[in-house]
Amino acid sequence: MAWDLLISSDIGLLSLFTIGFILVMAVYLVRFAKRHIAEDEQKAKLGQ
Repeated sequence: MAWDLLISSDIGLLSLFTIGFILVMAVYLVRFAKRHIAEDEQKAKLGQ
């Protein structure tokens, strides 16, 4: 019953969209942070 309510109701679909958006943003932020950490490490190695 919970799955039916989650998929068929407006609030359920909005909840699914919100959960999906948060997961996509988390992946983006982790990749962004890793990329900038690697760039900073390279800059620090070249600056020594």
